[in-house]
Amino acid sequence: MKCASIMVMVVALGITALLALKLRSFQARRASVGETPSIRGQTAPDFALESVDGRIVHLSDFHGKAVLIHFWATSWLPCRFEMQWFEQMHNQYGPQGLQVLGIAMDNADKKDIAEFASNLGVDYPILLGKESVGDSYGGVRVLPVTVYVGRDGKIVEKVFGVKGHDEIEDDVRKALTRRR
Repeated sequence: MKCASIMVMVVALGITALLALKLRSFQARRASVGETPSIRGQTAPDFALESVDGRIVHLSDFHGKAVLIHFWATSWLPCRFEMQWFEQMHNQYGPQGLQVLGIAMDNADKKDIAEFASNLGVDYPILLGKESVGDSYGGVRVLPVTVYVGRDGKIVEKVFGVKGHDEIEDDVRKALTRRR
């Protein structure tokens, strides 16, 4: 019994140490993001990306809608929480004109990305990201990054890292009120 307890403690300490290192790395990268010029108020750049179901999706396909663009990776745990919240927002605000687009920015293959999103119950389009698209949105050196585009096609907000549910909903509402 003592051996099992010691093993559990060692594993717990190891996991805690890894999480602390990951958090420190994330905070250091997030601090450097502050050097990125704001893209708020600019017209959102159009793109053409392949979805996990093989379709080509353009931002311009959603002309007149508010669009939440989520740059994410399968390897980053906080993305899972956000994706579930974004699915909820997509269902709640979709009838009012919100479109959520997930852009996977990691090296996982299309099948793994599709399976990851499906396991989370995500029904909005999942696109295979390209660095050039991330760059056109001011860079996505830290994941997750969420860009809110108003109905007028202008960027309302760009968020690095994870925000709370209520803050996300506030940004969704701002995007929905921006009209052409």
